[in-house]
Amino acid sequence: MKKSIIKLGLLAAVLSFQTGCNTSLELDPTSVITNESFWKTEDDARGGLTSLYVKQRSLASLNLFIWGEARSEVMEWGKVSGTLDYDRYYLNTLNSVSAGPSWQAVYSAINDANLILKYVPDISFANETNKNDLLAQAYVSRAFLYFVLVKTWGEVPIRTEPVEGAEPDVIQKVRSSQEDVFTLIKDDLEKANALFSSYGFIKSRNYWSKAGVQALKADVYLWTAKRLNGGNADFQTALTACDEVAKADVSLLPNYADLFEYENKNNKEVIMAIGNKEFEVGNNYFFNLYSARLPNEIDPTTNEIIGQTAGGMVWTVTDLAKNQFQDGDLRKAASVLDMPAPGFYPTLILKGRGTVISGVRYFTSDFVIYRYADVLLMKAEAKNGLGQDPSIEMNLVRQRAYGAAYEAHKFVNGSTVQNDQAILQERLLELMFEGKRWWDLVRFHKAFELVPTLEGKADQKHLEYFPISEQVLSLEPLVEQTDGY
Repeated sequence: MKKSIIKLGLLAAVLSFQTGCNTSLELDPTSVITNESFWKTEDDARGGLTSLYVKQRSLASLNLFIWGEARSEVMEWGKVSGTLDYDRYYLNTLNSVSAGPSWQAVYSAINDANLILKYVPDISFANETNKNDLLAQAYVSRAFLYFVLVKTWGEVPIRTEPVEGAEPDVIQKVRSSQEDVFTLIKDDLEKANALFSSYGFIKSRNYWSKAGVQALKADVYLWTAKRLNGGNADFQTALTACDEVAKADVSLLPNYADLFEYENKNNKEVIMAIGNKEFEVGNNYFFNLYSARLPNEIDPTTNEIIGQTAGGMVWTVTDLAKNQFQDGDLRKAASVLDMPAPGFYPTLILKGRGTVISGVRYFTSDFVIYRYADVLLMKAEAKNGLGQDPSIEMNLVRQRAYGAAYEAHKFVNGSTVQNDQAILQERLLELMFEGKRWWDLVRFHKAFELVPTLEGKADQKHLEYFPISEQVLSLEPLVEQTDGY
C-alpha cells in the first residue's frame, strides 16, 4: 500500500505541506514519516515546538526589523557601501515588484503552530503542566505571528488548520478583515494565558511565557484601541495587562547600557527575546547596521568600544532621530557612537554589536520582543488614553535615562495630545533599533507627519502597509493587492 511522504517545506513556496509519492512510479517508500506516525510522543511535541521557535528566530534575523522599523525616520544610507536595495524602505518606494519580505515565512511558522494545536492535545505527557505550557507557547506564538501580519499588511488570510495535503479550501484563502484577525489573536492570547501554569519563565526568557502573553496583549489592545476604534474598553484591557506583567520576575535594570551587554542576555528587564548564539546561527540584522570601514588612526577609547568589525555599513541612523537625544540622556552613548571625521564615517549602532571571539565579531545579539521599559511606556500610553496621569511610568523610564540630570528632564503631565506626543518620542529614544518605531508611528497615526519621505502623502493611507509581492499574488489567486498599490 502506498503511503504519504511528509515534506517539511513551503506549499507552493508559501506553507509547509505534504506531498504524495509519484503516482507514475508503483513503488512503496522504504521510510515514511507521516503526521499520524510523528505526533505520538512528548518528544515529538517538543520537536514541533523547537521547529516553531527556529522559524520565529529566522524572522527575527532581519524581517522583523524591516517590517517594524526600517520605513521610519530612523534609518538612512550609510554612504560607505551599497544599499542592498534597503533604500526602498527608508525612501518608502515599495511596490508589488519591490515589496520587501513576503508573508510566506510567517505563514510557515503559523503552520507549525497549527500542527501543534491539532495533534498535541491527544499526546500523553508525563506532566500535564508541561503539556499545557507547550500548548500555551503555540497559542501565543500564533497570536504574535498574526499580529505581525496584520500590522504589516492589514487584511490577511486566516489559516488555523495545518496544511497537510492539497485541499484547496485549506490552502487558498481570501484576505480576512482586520477585525476578524484581531478576534483570533485575542482568543489565542486568552487560551495561552489560561494554559500557562504560573508567571515563571520557561527555561529562559527566550521562550514565550505568561508575562510574554500579557505584554503582547497590552500591545494588541493598544493597537485596536487606536486603530480599530476600541476606545476606553481596549485601553483598560491594555492597562490591566501591563499590571499583570509586573507579577513576573521583571524590573528595570539600573544602568541602561547593561541591557545590551552580550554577557547580560536574559536579564531581568527582558520579558521575551528571540535567542541567538554564536556558531549556531548566522549574523542578524545588526551586521549591516554596525560594520564599517574605520579610520587608519583612531583613539584607543573609541577603538576599545568598536572592537572588531567587518564589511561595509549598508545603513545607519539619521541625524533627525539621533539628534532627538537631549544633553544628559545616557541612552545615547549606549545606542550610537559618532565616528571620527563625521560626514564620511557613519554613526555606529551599538545596541546589537554581538561579541568578538578569536578576533571575529559575531552579530548574534538577541532580538528583544518585549522588555519591561516597553511595558511601562505602553502602560503610560494606556493611562493617557483613559485620561489618567502617566507621570509615574514616564518618570521611571526617565530616571534611568538621565540619572543625575533627571530633575531637569522630569515628565510633567499635560493634555492628552501633549502626553501622547511625549510618550511616542520617549519610545523612540528608549527603543531605537529594536524593531518598534514604524509600528509605533502607525499606531499613533504619525507616520505621514514624522517620516520625511511620507510628508504630503497623508491621503495615501495604503502606504501605512507593505504591498503584497507579485510572487504571493501569483501563488495565492484568491488574494487581492492592497488598494493603492
